[in-house]
Amino acid sequence: MIHTYAGKTIRLEIKYKKRTSIGIMIDHYGNVEVHAPKGTPDERVLQLIEEKWGLIQQKLNEMKDRMRGKQEKVYEHGESFLFLGNTYPIKIIQDINIEQDNVVIEGEHLHIHVKQIEDEKIKQALKRFYYQQCKALVEKRIRYYQSHFKVKPRSIKISDSKTAWGTCDSKLQLTFNWRLAMAPLHVIDYVVVHEMCHMVHLNHDRSFWRLVGKIMPDYKEQENWLALSRWKMTV
Repeated sequence: MIHTYAGKTIRLEIKYKKRTSIGIMIDHYGNVEVHAPKGTPDERVLQLIEEKWGLIQQKLNEMKDRMRGKQEKVYEHGESFLFLGNTYPIKIIQDINIEQDNVVIEGEHLHIHVKQIEDEKIKQALKRFYYQQCKALVEKRIRYYQSHFKVKPRSIKISDSKTAWGTCDSKLQLTFNWRLAMAPLHVIDYVVVHEMCHMVHLNHDRSFWRLVGKIMPDYKEQENWLALSRWKMTV
């Protein structure tokens, strides 16, 4: 079925099943599928689609961006970067008197204070900001979840890994990717819990996943967020 509303057109498929509510699913390729209880009038289904139109368009745009893949950042006023799952445009401020280039959140913007307005200086200031924020956030969340564990991490480090969000070795040394500071807090929590569970179970056996699920029952949703959003977590 093709449906047009508010100047936008989408293709969707409606499936009637044994269920009590209407659900809207959008897959990784941007296909929209609606599951509705048997006997639901088409008009009611389309009414709900229109009520959720803004959210559907947002998700479809996200899918299009993801399919295009990683985009090179430009270090100019208005370029956007993620922090804790939210998008912040940047403002670049030159100040030759500062001791070190730095980034601060002011309102809805990331203010980047640099001695020299150069792409590499701005990029390094951002990376340093994410490193610092990630370390503080991870340490705080580890303290929060420590009551679930009898063992404690021996060290906590922040890395620039290109492949892993976090690691735990046999010496109980935990390492986390600085890009996690771009993720929502509940996603950071998942990676923290995941690595802390490795302090008890070093591999990914059933006992490991049972422990993860006991502490964080919705962990698969956080895994999914990371899988879909990895491409845009960059400076």
